[in-house]
Amino acid sequence: MCTSITLYTKNHYFGRNLDLELTYGEVITITPRNFPFKFHKVQDLPTHFALIGMGIVVDNYPLYFDATNEKGLSMAGLNFPEYAHFFPEAEDKDNVTPFEFIPWILGQCQTVEEAKELLVKVNLVNINFSDELPLSPLHWMIADQTQSIVVESTKDGLHIYDNPVGVLTNNPTFDYHLFNLNNYRHLSSTVSDNTFSDHLQLNVYSRGMGGIGLPGDLSSASRFVKAAFTKLNSISGESESESVGQFFHILKSVEQQKGLCDVGGGEYEFTIYSSCCNMDKGIYYYTTYDNNQITAVDLHKENLDGMQLVTYPLVKDQQIHFVN
Repeated sequence: MCTSITLYTKNHYFGRNLDLELTYGEVITITPRNFPFKFHKVQDLPTHFALIGMGIVVDNYPLYFDATNEKGLSMAGLNFPEYAHFFPEAEDKDNVTPFEFIPWILGQCQTVEEAKELLVKVNLVNINFSDELPLSPLHWMIADQTQSIVVESTKDGLHIYDNPVGVLTNNPTFDYHLFNLNNYRHLSSTVSDNTFSDHLQLNVYSRGMGGIGLPGDLSSASRFVKAAFTKLNSISGESESESVGQFFHILKSVEQQKGLCDVGGGEYEFTIYSSCCNMDKGIYYYTTYDNNQITAVDLHKENLDGMQLVTYPLVKDQQIHFVN
């Protein structure tokens, strides 16, 4: 499963944890403006906004897990099993396959509002990338510097939700997660007065007691609550290092460690990578499960008018620096 968040300080940030039991050979992938995006059912984009993000490249095609374009619009696909439903081709619709969805939106939209205009006619169509790479059941968070939305294609159609918390996890549907926050309205970063009973003297015996009841398990519903509470109450300085560092600290509050989520067959789901992209500057930061050091790739240091994909393999080995 996964968790995606936004964070706004002086600059604007978007990123996610990717939680799975296996890796696919992910690489940082930069798609320059003149790389031809070819689509199955909608008009191709021979030119478009440049993109940077994490994904895999198959047959010279970037399959993005998450990405940000040069204008700052960002998008991530998260696991949505048993709920995601993709449809046959429909007339009078823009029939976009889910694996094309990120480049199709980010390639031509600068803002969430522009994305909403396109989404009115979108039909996420059930076409696999290949026999070896069938579609993954996904839903998506899309964000710019002012707002975010969630897009879910279920059996009753395409749903677009405003996302006031800037958080997305997995099942069930997003409207449930928003409503579920009502069950945690008592949580606070400060300790409340004793409201249990006037007849009992109940003591504050520890710091942090305002957060008693905050979920700590790895389920998608609990991660949504914890990520939202952590993000919305977190305080960060405005420098790049403070902002990026705080972003990763928020993601770490819901990361998954090997051994805690048994998916059978001796496999365990874990946080394969965490990412944070500065939406204003196009700098993509990441860590991996075995490497806590933050590594960065700058979109604008590449030739954005090129025609060839640019990839950077992940730095996966732990970077430990001795000071003596």
